[in-house]
Amino acid sequence: MSTYTVHFLPADRSVLVDDGATIAEAAQQADVLITNLCGGEGVCGKCRVQVTKGRAPAENHAKGFFSQDQIMKGYVLACQTEIHDDLEVVIPAESRMDGSKIMTSGESQSLAKMDLNPVVKKFYLALSAPTMEDNVPDVERITRELRKELGWHTFDIPLDCLQTLSTKLRENDWKVTVTVARHGENYRMLRIEPFDTARSHYGLAVDVGTTTVVAQLLDLNTGAVLDVEGCHNSQASFGEDVISRVIFACGKGGLDPVQNAVVKNINSLIGTLVKKRGISREEIEVIVAAGNTTMSHLLLGLTPCYIRLDPYVPTTDEFPQIRASEIGIRINPRGILEVMPCVASYVGGDIVAGVLASGISEQEAVKCLIDIGTNGEIAIGNRDWLVCCSASAGPAFEGGGTRCGMRATDGAIEKVVIEDGELHYETIGNKKPRGICGSGLIDCIYELVRNNIIGQDGKFDRQRKDPRLSSEDGIPGYIIADAGETETGAHVVITESDIDNLIKSKGAVFAAIKSLVDYIGLGFDVIDTLYVAGGFGSFLNIPKAVAIGLLPDIPLEKIKFIGNSSLTGARSCLLSENAFETCLNISRSMTNIELSTYQPFTNEYIAALFLPHTDGKLFPSVNYAKR
Repeated sequence: MSTYTVHFLPADRSVLVDDGATIAEAAQQADVLITNLCGGEGVCGKCRVQVTKGRAPAENHAKGFFSQDQIMKGYVLACQTEIHDDLEVVIPAESRMDGSKIMTSGESQSLAKMDLNPVVKKFYLALSAPTMEDNVPDVERITRELRKELGWHTFDIPLDCLQTLSTKLRENDWKVTVTVARHGENYRMLRIEPFDTARSHYGLAVDVGTTTVVAQLLDLNTGAVLDVEGCHNSQASFGEDVISRVIFACGKGGLDPVQNAVVKNINSLIGTLVKKRGISREEIEVIVAAGNTTMSHLLLGLTPCYIRLDPYVPTTDEFPQIRASEIGIRINPRGILEVMPCVASYVGGDIVAGVLASGISEQEAVKCLIDIGTNGEIAIGNRDWLVCCSASAGPAFEGGGTRCGMRATDGAIEKVVIEDGELHYETIGNKKPRGICGSGLIDCIYELVRNNIIGQDGKFDRQRKDPRLSSEDGIPGYIIADAGETETGAHVVITESDIDNLIKSKGAVFAAIKSLVDYIGLGFDVIDTLYVAGGFGSFLNIPKAVAIGLLPDIPLEKIKFIGNSSLTGARSCLLSENAFETCLNISRSMTNIELSTYQPFTNEYIAALFLPHTDGKLFPSVNYAKR
């Protein structure tokens, strides 16, 4: 089979690929990220690239996304264009995924005093040599000492440790360090090393998010966070949202490349962390990872196909403890991976970790946790009960489904204010605008309705005279950034269709919260604290989010950012056996409401398709005329 070289600009990376591979597949091999909302189906048009050298004509279906002039200039869709020649490919600004805002920290609201009791422990043992009076087997000599430290437990020992045990003890004067991991009610020996290595004891907490992957390196002897690194989840090459990735994994693409992408991310983060701290990969002996149900399945290589199909059944909601090396993660070869338990197909380990981090399950007061993204995941409860659900908010908050929407990366407009007819915006990284991200879209909708540019139904005032009002293909829009200001040379605009999609997204989230509150027979007034988690939530303007009807109208001081609660919960479980057991109990005790079959949700959703809501009594503080 013939092979061809593809050179990507401005990344300046080249890769050798087989004849017939797509440009998107070549980009994946070259570790070049291209925006891809639809998972390679060719229906979103976001993966546009320009072929500047070599022959790669636009596929017939893809031509609908380009003008004749763009086609003449070599524009194609990366996911639909096969390679039959050496190519030079320029990735334009609107298709690049770089300079992301990555949430690498979180705050723990837990009231419990967490003792340092990591899930993997190391013990230096100076054993006595056997005598005729004390001639128990070598392994019993070790377990006898371990029981002095950990109490009466069974200690399993793997064959590879057992095979070298006798020689190792005698060659090292009966002085060894034993690494053990909690496994159910008992412990498993992971490795036995000569002499005292107990001071070298590290673990990793990982948040496997749909958009980003974040890893914290911890010293398990002290509990200190030594460093943190984050990156884009490379699975975005197979689709921006979990459904697209499931479709890819269960279709022509297969599961392996999707799993390999996130494993590669984790290995890269580990490489950066150990280099910065001057340690080796082998000194990391445990990873605790948290992610939504789909991300957890994809990480472990579990079939995810039935998560998206009625009746929405995952393979499992509690995951086995495995050696990290089994899925290709490069830490100590005997190091383990624990994945946080899930609740349902769309309420995952990230929310379980968030409930732990927020302390909801420990307190008497009723509290709520919400993580807003493609799926708005919500948990409400206290130490006596927990109820949760997931609302399909769609990709609008992540920049999808909107003409100029994009992820929160460099050049994304993230803040918008309109005062006295003048529009002001801020971009991520203070770069030239390339598009607008979720927080900017929420700002924009609020400012448009506050200034009577759109009505509370989201429709533009056709009679209004405003130079920023525009129309394309009969669809009215509002220019946020003029073409002369942008990196792409095109207007950044929000259209009436975009606003309609955003109202549907915010309506789904609010309707989910309202449905949960009504299900338990309470009102918004009983919510003592509403925690907003995740990267997107952390950049929200809360008053504006309330004013458009995304979040309930409760006193603003009750709404608190909690950052990356998934990572915080994973870290707690890494440092505490008890915390991990608590998460298992949380996942088993949470009642999940499947909104797709819960009729009151449909009614609430329809009622929420207005700014802020059709029932003004639910938003007593919102008065656009006064803002």
